[in-house]
Amino acid sequence: MVLAHNSSKPGPLGSPTVSSGLPRAGSKELCASVGRAVVRAARAVHWYVTSLMGDNAYATYVAHQRRTHPDTEPLTERQFWRQRMDDQDRNPGARCC
Repeated sequence: MVLAHNSSKPGPLGSPTVSSGLPRAGSKELCASVGRAVVRAARAVHWYVTSLMGDNAYATYVAHQRRTHPDTEPLTERQFWRQRMDDQDRNPGARCC
């Protein structure tokens, strides 16, 4: 059985097609659109992972502290993480170790 590549056959709009079956016209726009979608998805994954791991916990704490207690100085980052680790050691909750 012999399979032939039929790239010179006109597509649905009369333009030549790429092997994927999509028309060639507008391929730059399609690539740009797909590129933006990939970047948006990567940013969403990055935000989710950093939120899940607690990487932005100090920034969230400082924003909350300035919003609700503007007259008090927030903890330094070192103090914040020390207090957070001590709290986790006292109240382990649902974690593996």
